Amino acid sequence: MSRQRVSTNGKFEQIVGYSRAVRVQNTIFVSGTSGYSEDGSYDSDAYTQAKNAIHHIDLVLAKAGGSIRDVVRTRVFVKEDADWRAIAKAHQEAFGAIMPASSMIVCGFLDKGIIVEIEADAVVDRKKSKKMRSVTVKA
Repeated sequence: MSRQRVSTNGKFEQIVGYSRAVRVQNTIFVSGTSGYSEDGSYDSDAYTQAKNAIHHIDLVLAKAGGSIRDVVRTRVFVKEDADWRAIAKAHQEAFGAIMPASSMIVCGFLDKGIIVEIEADAVVDRKKSKKMRSVTVKA
């Protein structure tokens, strides 16, 4: 069984030894994705971080041959004192039409600027799917 790996060359990918996303057949698994801004910093607003994380997930899914519409499950990791309602609002805006299975888990993060991190699993329609190769994207 072949694997397609997607990398964003994030600093932790090599340190920890993981891919931003892995596609096996028609399933794409996106690693925990934080809501960093284009300059690599973290906004102090939970909603903004959640929107940014979802945007990064969408970019990676596209590189793996999928899209937000293919997401079947999310896992939302939330800093203990975060505004979970703002994070939920961003999640609902992105996923409300498809209603994936989801969990919201309270946790801590290695980087103190992170408020939210989101994982996503997607299943791509095989009829629309095309063979992909490993790629690196700038997210």
